[in-house]
Amino acid sequence: MSTKNSVIHAPDLEFAPGLKLDLSFPPDGQQRAGVVVWLHGGAWRVGDRTLAPDLGRYFAERGLIMASIDYRLSGDAVFPAQLQDVQAAVRWLVADPLGLGTAGHPIALWGSSAGGHLAALCGVTAAESMNIVAVVDGYGPSDLLATDQDVPPTRGLLGAAPADAAELAREASPAHRVHAAAPSILILHGTGDTLVPASQSVALYEAYERAGADAVLYLIDGFGHGFFNPAGGDELPGLPLDSGRLESEPNAPATVRATRQERLAKLPASASFDLVYRFIAAECASASARPPFTKE
Repeated sequence: MSTKNSVIHAPDLEFAPGLKLDLSFPPDGQQRAGVVVWLHGGAWRVGDRTLAPDLGRYFAERGLIMASIDYRLSGDAVFPAQLQDVQAAVRWLVADPLGLGTAGHPIALWGSSAGGHLAALCGVTAAESMNIVAVVDGYGPSDLLATDQDVPPTRGLLGAAPADAAELAREASPAHRVHAAAPSILILHGTGDTLVPASQSVALYEAYERAGADAVLYLIDGFGHGFFNPAGGDELPGLPLDSGRLESEPNAPATVRATRQERLAKLPASASFDLVYRFIAAECASASARPPFTKE
């Protein structure tokens, strides 16, 4: 392990054959509130675990263990390989085979674009033993059967056009897999997103609403795609991305919806990394106060 700015780093840990993750721990002596798995974007076909916001500054320094993971890209394997890789990482963190200190903590999933899709999908399909208590989905596709998702990245993920692989597309769509016991989710999307329309996040929120599950939706005025990325972190060169924008504009106005009305009065009117931290920390604290989960 190495230490930088008091955050403790454990990089290049293999959690499955050929797949690695990087861990960032809170400073020594600080209580650890939970484990957050970060899933990078890149249309399922490019990118790696290094494409991430400042996980140490915004999260590890404040008590969350951060795990940034790799997963197989669509050029190497089609769905459900990507979901299986996320599940393998979560199980590795729960089992903690190296004794690093990730066992026993509630798990949250957080992703950007393709990573947001995988975070939401892993959340709504997770076994109880994975101890996933919260999801944050940044502008990820949620319904791969929608006409706006018949695009090259989706075809690459499925190995076929969605209409030609409708059952697989449905299995890969978080909006079609939501149930009443799904973990709480915070969904963020920009109204100016031209790569993944905000209607995809609305569809996911409304699926939670129909199921009676806990969801919060932020539609951020004018924001485009990629705003969780650090400035200059453009995984899709040549495409319109808003990398770095959330960090530079943390008070941008948003339309906020919540399936549980008691949440609305407590929610800020704008999205920020602090909002993400507070949502995850609150869900982890709530889960830690409940009886331990039962392993399956």
